[in-house]
Amino acid sequence: MRAADVMTTNVCAASPEAPIHEIAREMWDRRISAVPVIDDEDRVLGVVSEGDLVRRAELGTDRRSWWLDLFSSDRSLAGDYVKTHGRTASDVMTKPAITVTETADLAEIARLLETKRIKRVPVIRDGKLVGIVSRADIVRALVAVGPKWNQPVSSDEKVRTDMMSELKKLPFAIAAHTNIIVDDAAVHVWGHVDSPEQRRAILLAAEEKAAGRKVVDHLVDWRIPGYV
Repeated sequence: MRAADVMTTNVCAASPEAPIHEIAREMWDRRISAVPVIDDEDRVLGVVSEGDLVRRAELGTDRRSWWLDLFSSDRSLAGDYVKTHGRTASDVMTKPAITVTETADLAEIARLLETKRIKRVPVIRDGKLVGIVSRADIVRALVAVGPKWNQPVSSDEKVRTDMMSELKKLPFAIAAHTNIIVDDAAVHVWGHVDSPEQRRAILLAAEEKAAGRKVVDHLVDWRIPGYV
């Protein structure tokens, strides 16, 4: 699935001159965590998020540790003052904005949200805002798709071939010397593991390729008792 398949198209956006108190009200009313800032041609200039509004002079939350000021340049201090005292979107927005195109894969978007620690990302077409993808949109996509293991039953040979091929891609499964035996009712997973995480990861990988069959865990923990 791609951004165009899940994005929200009715996007709440703001102009660079929009007062931050109006933006805060809009975010509260719509229960959203960020608002893209766009110019007259719908190009995304930046994003105002909850994080951009946390430290504000009006709330008395603008103070920083004195030792941070000691190591900050005049430019950094001035920029921080604008952020905490500014009145418009252009003063407080985070820029440049992180964006994706309509063709961006959901896996790519999910990685972006995680690595950048953001909750939503604007979607652009020819440089112009056309939608937004949030974490909630990705969760909705998961609900719509349903579990991968609800798929037509395949032959035992095909299930084993697909599963072994998948496990060969996973270093933690290779290290466990994993083997698979498939019958009409179940998939039997054999091998050795040295952590609960390794066991769970291998079983999850098996479940994704089990084609509706039950996965039976025969993995053996080869750690020496009492040894960490």
